[in-house]
Amino acid sequence: MLIVEVGDLERRRAAIDAALGAGVDAIQLRDPRASGGALLRAARALRSLTRATGAALLVNDRVDVALAVAADGVHLPAASFPIPAVRALLGSTAWIGRSTHAPEEAVAAAAAGADYVILGPIFPTPSKARYGAPLGIGAVAATRASVPLVAIGGVTAARVPELRRAGATGIAVVREILDAPDPGAAARALVTALAAPLS
Repeated sequence: MLIVEVGDLERRRAAIDAALGAGVDAIQLRDPRASGGALLRAARALRSLTRATGAALLVNDRVDVALAVAADGVHLPAASFPIPAVRALLGSTAWIGRSTHAPEEAVAAAAAGADYVILGPIFPTPSKARYGAPLGIGAVAATRASVPLVAIGGVTAARVPELRRAGATGIAVVREILDAPDPGAAARALVTALAAPLS
């Protein structure tokens, strides 16, 4: 999963295109500072891109924007709407994910009806430094959620095998692709690491 902001559609559109071309299969639009109108325009543009490549589009927190563009679902921050309320609005086929920051939170989100959970930050990452120490790989191994577990925070291609062995089934990144000198190559490395047999 590649997480993007509204401004990335202008500043780093080529990186997004390269990521989708390399096999990234989900894009999350996350921008709590953006206005509703800006989010809607960005979501429409992303909806066109994801449809063309077969990737999923998820909108962070804004159920209204997700509905307006027929997104594949929403990703809910930890303190956002209750999952059953969102399910009632989006229906049974929509993806609903939840951000979690501890194994027990991930388990609770799965029990509440999440289709997947994001757990993190697992490794150090500048955007989350103010929230304290990263959870570490042990948190992934300790999580016994009944839905796919997506690891976030400092994820690199080299760390993917370790995350998979601990129980992660997916990864979410921002800088690892968007800030890479060659975003397509970075995305391919991540996709390959996720698909490779574990030794």
